[in-house]
Amino acid sequence: MRSFLEIHDLASGETRLVLATERLIEAPNWHPGGWLLVNGDGRLFRVPLASPDLQLLDSGTVRRCNNDHGFSPDGTQIILSSHTGRGSEIFLMPVAGGVPEPVTRNAPSWWHGWSPDGARIVYAAARGGPCVDIWSCPAGGGEERRLTFGEGHSDGPDYAPGGDWIYYNCDRSGHAQIWRMRPDGTGHEQVFADRFVNWFPHPSPDGRHVLYLAYPAGTEGHPRDRNVALVLMDPDGGNRRTVAAFNGGQGSINVPCWAPDGTAFAFMRYAAPETA
Repeated sequence: MRSFLEIHDLASGETRLVLATERLIEAPNWHPGGWLLVNGDGRLFRVPLASPDLQLLDSGTVRRCNNDHGFSPDGTQIILSSHTGRGSEIFLMPVAGGVPEPVTRNAPSWWHGWSPDGARIVYAAARGGPCVDIWSCPAGGGEERRLTFGEGHSDGPDYAPGGDWIYYNCDRSGHAQIWRMRPDGTGHEQVFADRFVNWFPHPSPDGRHVLYLAYPAGTEGHPRDRNVALVLMDPDGGNRRTVAAFNGGQGSINVPCWAPDGTAFAFMRYAAPETA
């Protein structure tokens, strides 16, 4: 499969290609220093925007990284999820690479968001029940707090820049839609309703937009190689508009992907299976 790392600029409405590779790479994050972080083949790679290339980051013996990774609010740490013998676990390491330290001792856990004040992280986790739920814990590790309670598959939590909302997707109303809740797990509300299967909402750093991934009606889960769309909306769910349509899905925008100033976002597009 051929992977295309792209950036969409909001002001111009234009999308530009950053990097094309025969490797399967996923889930770009945007560092304030002007580079992107992606994963592929169980490893993490730095992609400098000034001279795009896949530069391997040292992650010690943690070499089964998945597409749930990102940066601390101050940009000094990488948080990553990697498969172990117990399932996916969450780790922290220096932004330049190094020895990852475990954050969560319970598994499986998939990181998705970091509170703007740096105090807490939110993640999707399975803890023996029938559903994946959303949990939170201190950023350095500690006691978990459960935020959803098996109402459906809940996933993709990400903080609004003011820290007052956590956006996420859940299928409690029949199929995956965009929801939000307060950081303590109260005040759950569906942001809007439509026929599409909607995943991975990401509020922009300037608070003006929420970006999410829309699958065709009837899609189960969040598979790869589907005709998907990236949709922008206002924080209250209004003014929804498609900004890109392409072959993608799993790996396209699983984690926060906005430029720090909120003027652009990065995403992955993939070659259609018949042309791969």
